[in-house]
Amino acid sequence: MDLSGAGSVLAGEDFLVIDIDRFQGPLDLLLHLIRQQDIDIFDIPIATITHQFLAAVQGIHAEDLDNAGEFLEMAAMLIRVKAQMLLPRPQEGQEEDPRAELVRRLLEYEQIREISDRLAASQAEQARRFGKGYVEPRARPPMEETPLETTWEEVFQAALEIAPPPPGRREHFVTTRPVAMEDKMNLILGTLERVKRIEFTRLVQPFRNRMHSVMTFLAGLELTRRRIIFLRQVRPFSELWVYRRNERVVEPEDDDAPRDALPEDS
Repeated sequence: MDLSGAGSVLAGEDFLVIDIDRFQGPLDLLLHLIRQQDIDIFDIPIATITHQFLAAVQGIHAEDLDNAGEFLEMAAMLIRVKAQMLLPRPQEGQEEDPRAELVRRLLEYEQIREISDRLAASQAEQARRFGKGYVEPRARPPMEETPLETTWEEVFQAALEIAPPPPGRREHFVTTRPVAMEDKMNLILGTLERVKRIEFTRLVQPFRNRMHSVMTFLAGLELTRRRIIFLRQVRPFSELWVYRRNERVVEPEDDDAPRDALPEDS
């Protein structure tokens, strides 16, 4: 956005060379015009300031209207105030000065800009002296002896009002005892010392626990890998039989075939 005042009416005034690109908004430009000419902010010559402001924004192009909207709004406000100043007014003190709203906005903006400049300078000074995120340590307040003004009766009464906390619900967790594979291997070998063969379901039936069934099956696979026993199944999903390695295989004719009994102590 080319808002420079070069070639405008202001070019003939050597003390007003305006480069609007360095201003943050219309209030910043207007305040600069007032302070640069040592104008009393409470008695602004509205005609002169309006003329200078309009001359400064003459270079606005159509493609820059979105960015220059605030400048055009301020120009419209200055023209409105100028028109109100030209109208006949009643006696002094009976109507508010048309420039009052503009003066209020300028003073607020100047105060905010001064606070912002001071904060930026303080931040820059702190960044020069300390690292990022530094917080100045606070001094500890001096320790003073405070006389005890509480009586023992008050302490005793406060102690009586203390109630024990309600008993919380204590949850008791019972962990499952791990099943050792060695125990299951000994179970299989001890059973096959008394019978020639045994069904897998009869090995795990007394325990009624899935973990025991899994560990018994893994123990059978381990003994098969060691070539101590072997497992045999006639058809898919039929009974799994466990044999001693040196035992001759006698295939059952069906699932109702006679089965060797598992001793009671197994």
